[in-house]
Amino acid sequence: MTIVSVLAEFAATGRTGLPEPIVADVTGRVLDTLGNCLAAQELTDPAEPHEAVLRMAARWGGSTESSVIGRRLSLPAPSAALVNGTLAHALDFDDTHLPSVLHPSASVVPAALAVAESVGASGAELCQAVAVGNEITNRLGMASYLPELRNSLFFEKGWHATSICGTVGAAAGSALLMGLDADGVAHAMGIAASMGAGVIEANRTGGTVKRVHCGWAAHAGVTAAAMAADGVTGPPTVFEGRFGFFQAFLDGRYDAGAITDGLGERWELLRTVYKPYPSNHFTHPGIDAALALRATGLRADDVAEIELGVAAAPLRTIGEPYEEKVRPRTPYHAKFSGPYTVASALIGGGGLGLHLDDFTESAFRDERRLALAAKVRVVPDEQCTEEFPRAFSAVLRVRTSDGRRLEHRVHSSRGGPEHPLTIDELQTKYELNAARVLPASAAAALADEVRGLPGRAKVAGLLDAALIASA
Repeated sequence: MTIVSVLAEFAATGRTGLPEPIVADVTGRVLDTLGNCLAAQELTDPAEPHEAVLRMAARWGGSTESSVIGRRLSLPAPSAALVNGTLAHALDFDDTHLPSVLHPSASVVPAALAVAESVGASGAELCQAVAVGNEITNRLGMASYLPELRNSLFFEKGWHATSICGTVGAAAGSALLMGLDADGVAHAMGIAASMGAGVIEANRTGGTVKRVHCGWAAHAGVTAAAMAADGVTGPPTVFEGRFGFFQAFLDGRYDAGAITDGLGERWELLRTVYKPYPSNHFTHPGIDAALALRATGLRADDVAEIELGVAAAPLRTIGEPYEEKVRPRTPYHAKFSGPYTVASALIGGGGLGLHLDDFTESAFRDERRLALAAKVRVVPDEQCTEEFPRAFSAVLRVRTSDGRRLEHRVHSSRGGPEHPLTIDELQTKYELNAARVLPASAAAALADEVRGLPGRAKVAGLLDAALIASA
């Protein structure tokens, strides 16, 4: 059997039901994604990518099939998936799988929600589609992890694995909801492999296009499934073929066993972790270390210089180019800065330790934060490099103005595999996010609806509780 046929058979078996831990996990993925989508809508500048995408999709028009999260607006399912996926990734607050270092839910959940509403699917069917789509996304990402590189080859080559693999996972979940059999799901994934894309230079030097990547993956996944439903076919060797997915993206270097070993028995979905802080995940261990030193009494005004040691691969994202990281161009760009996030952890803070208010325009323009960020050097650390990407780690070394030397090492960031967020912390994260645009009663009603997804007869109406009054 080819890789795509194995994945398609796995997807099709999802219709027979899921283990209870997987169902419980999926409802958490949906809740976290909705919270992220709601919080993003606090950003109303017309130049925000989700606002731009929404205007574009509204101009396209078409049938009213699927809801835009938070808005009194329905669009064709691919367009709704595009807008909602852009919202899901807008704050860089979406979940992360290790060691693939990708964010599965921001592409798969918006695609599955849009299709489930358009076809009249049940909550249980939505859960099945999200579980299957996320698992396939994670497994394709895992195939790119090469131990000799200690990194994902997607990342090394500048590809955004999230949007590339997420397109295929979104297509699988969408095809399942459209009622396609295993052959149809395989064709949907085979088509989607021609649609996945995304480069990550914006992580380093700015630009807003990265925030659209998950939206486009969701849009492409829904479109690929619809094409398969109408008779378009994909190649049977789309992944391992001479001109297939892995040759095109990874020069033929990949771990096939990571895709299929234990498929349906060992769920990589359960290894997908939630972010406690709304910034690039590579910044999180540095934030943890700064918060720990702050808790011991370190004050920002005491700092003479800081050395942030991280793994070699993340350093290129959060430490280079240096001049861009100590004085980021935009609040969003600051989310990819080791110096800015460490400075903010020592000066600001909120939510679960660092929150959205630390990336507002006023925080971003705070000269005290920028002056402290300029005292931070980001350097490679051998131990962190050994631990990456199974865990995100960092060491913070501080010299104070009175000559003291302080150090704190984090071996696995909070929210990571060794220190996952608790159910209560996940609920707190959702409430903090939703409360930025919804009354507490509406946020609670939406959370109750999501927890009841497995028994819900129709997904339609799920998002009614999430309507923003000003939208």
